[in-house]
Amino acid sequence: MTTIEWLIAVLALLGSIFGFLSAVGIVRLPDVYSRLHATGKNSTFGIMMIMAAVFLYFFVLKGEFIGKLLLTILFVFITVPIAALMISRSAYRIGIPMDASTVCDEMKPFYDKEKKTYANNSKQTTKENPTKPLPTENRP
Repeated sequence: MTTIEWLIAVLALLGSIFGFLSAVGIVRLPDVYSRLHATGKNSTFGIMMIMAAVFLYFFVLKGEFIGKLLLTILFVFITVPIAALMISRSAYRIGIPMDASTVCDEMKPFYDKEKKTYANNSKQTTKENPTKPLPTENRP
């Protein structure tokens, strides 16, 4: 085997390992937020590594450039983390509880659970009183 074939094999193996760890995370982790973290990170890197191995195989060994694979890698790299973020925010908004072992709730300062609205954390202030925020109707 040549060096490039070893690289392709290693990328495919690492991608498979990341995919397996993602599946284990879905089954073993306690709440939806932890599970989304496992799927968002591990499956993204797993899919990207497998696609990179396929791209290298066709580009180096077969002499074919397949731009769709590069676009697929870019698409997965951008969309999967954003989708995981949106799903986790939706879960937080509808009140799905965190696991009891969760130490820090990073969304708490930004979302009011009673009013079901995002907190007003605007940095805009008046010139006369720099600590007082502008009224909402005067904001651009």
